[in-house]
Amino acid sequence: MRRVCLIASASGNGKTTTGRALAARLGVPFHELDALHHGPDWAPATADELRAKVELIVASPGWVVDGSYRGKIGDIVPEAAELVVWLDLPVHVWLPRLLKRTARRIVRREVLWNGNRERLRDVLHPTNSVVLYALRNYRRTRRTLRRELARFPLARLRTQEEVDRFLTDASARASAARRSTPQL
Repeated sequence: MRRVCLIASASGNGKTTTGRALAARLGVPFHELDALHHGPDWAPATADELRAKVELIVASPGWVVDGSYRGKIGDIVPEAAELVVWLDLPVHVWLPRLLKRTARRIVRREVLWNGNRERLRDVLHPTNSVVLYALRNYRRTRRTLRRELARFPLARLRTQEEVDRFLTDASARASAARRSTPQL
């Protein structure tokens, strides 16, 4: 397994954390699509701009991609992936994580992608809030993903224990593959 797409039912499921850990275990680059999509001052990339960047990534022999932006660029990432990992943890797990992460980013004024920062006014804004968006769209996203991801090789992880086991198994498979590859 050298090409993996991570998708989540909502922010806070651990997509970036899991993606970084998986990429390290597999020895492949990690790519966070939010960093490619959100330009300075949160300016979004156009579909053509994002597609061009993503096509370069998925053409490479190994990667873990955090996100898919399917609504903007279609199924480029999942179609190129050997495995789609769907993080579908329960609300009682991801919501506290999301709230804690958002609060930490605001208090510490953490720089995200391209100089952007989360701001309190956005968290409280009805259309800009990542928290409100996640809560509002969670159930619909789950129904949609269940149907739309069925055509891809899929690992649906519903608990943190399943995520941990998946990462442990990925490490073991990667180690076994390295041992069986002849050294030149």
